[in-house]
Amino acid sequence: MITCSLRYIIDPYKLKDFEHYGKSWIPLVEKYGGQHHGYFLPSEGASNVALALFSFPSLATYETYRARSLDDPECQAAFQYAEDTRCIISYERSFFRPVFGD
Repeated sequence: MITCSLRYIIDPYKLKDFEHYGKSWIPLVEKYGGQHHGYFLPSEGASNVALALFSFPSLATYETYRARSLDDPECQAAFQYAEDTRCIISYERSFFRPVFGD
């Protein structure tokens, strides 16, 4: 299993736009075999940082999702929404592998 962590720098004045964007991606990740763990919006502390976490069974499955998302009309609409609203300033993507207890 591989978990993708996305750290976003967002426009704090466009939080509702970013929340809409995030909600649109949850079923899209799941459509391609991922498990979305949610978006996490600013509450206390920094007002311009948001997070998202989702997992795929393998890095290969994640890469298939990424390739297919480029041709998926719903994914393209979500990408376009973020571009049109300019709610995302930047983001960074990191991958982690979980460790479970015995």
